[in-house]
Amino acid sequence: MYSLKVIWNPLEGIDLGFFTIHFYSLSYVIAFVLGWYIIKPIFKRDGVGMDKLDPLFMYTVIGCLAGARIGHYLFYETEVLFNDPLHVLLPFSLDPFEWTGFAGMASHGAALGIIIAMFFYSRKHLKKHMFWVLDRIVIPTAIGGTFVRLGNLFNSEINGKESGDFWAGFKFVRDTSDPHVAAALQKTGYTDTDKAIDTVVNNPQFTEVLESIPFKHPAQLYEAICYVGVFVILYLVYWKTEKRHKLGYILGLFFVLLFTVRFFIEFIKASQTNADQELLLEYGLNTGQFLSIPFILIGLFLMFSPKGLFKNQEPKANA
Repeated sequence: MYSLKVIWNPLEGIDLGFFTIHFYSLSYVIAFVLGWYIIKPIFKRDGVGMDKLDPLFMYTVIGCLAGARIGHYLFYETEVLFNDPLHVLLPFSLDPFEWTGFAGMASHGAALGIIIAMFFYSRKHLKKHMFWVLDRIVIPTAIGGTFVRLGNLFNSEINGKESGDFWAGFKFVRDTSDPHVAAALQKTGYTDTDKAIDTVVNNPQFTEVLESIPFKHPAQLYEAICYVGVFVILYLVYWKTEKRHKLGYILGLFFVLLFTVRFFIEFIKASQTNADQELLLEYGLNTGQFLSIPFILIGLFLMFSPKGLFKNQEPKANA
């Protein structure tokens, strides 16, 4: 039987000598730029001037990043909001001072941030119903989620649970938060993390040490692949059906598809925080799953609500 067993020890970015471009940061850049090119023909088809794209880009970037950042600390690390609130908006921690970058982004927060941003964008720049904009912006958002999850994979974060005998599994040797990895690296005697990882992975004398690190589900990869499917469905619904004329339908479909994927993938993800683990033990669901349920329900409402429930302010779209 074919199996996909990988010792996952990737480069974390592109080293320019004086600066390293991390793949996680690059994943956001690719997502936003690709999104611009996907939305351009959509706006052109609907008779919207290309001068509306630049402000759309800015609103989307700000809404997504601010929402994802604030959402992470609101949903997963609430104590940081009170102990070090500036860290939420800054790429470093003050207590103690440490450069962290913009690690810690929540997709549910990003979704809320984009919704708020599109509310203001639609009122100021398009004079259309907010749902008209959201029905279109969620199409590139879906494929953007793919690149963000690939960025998580390169960061060896949001890993899955141990995969056991399952045919696919990654040894995340750079996940130093994993006690198995931490113990393995400590046995090398090196304090330099990169040198310790290289020793465990490549030195035959540490074969048994490497074997002590369990294979885990590459949950980020599963999720990224599923988001490609979500993008394809949304893209075809817009370009090949008349559903684009019903305000809120594509947005609702996006909520149902994407957050259903998220709901089920969460079953194989490792808990991100102690609070998340406690929630899982008590209720059988984690934070990500509880947050996904309202989005799915709202999505179903938008999809199956009576036609004309929301005032349609858009002119008749071009064929």
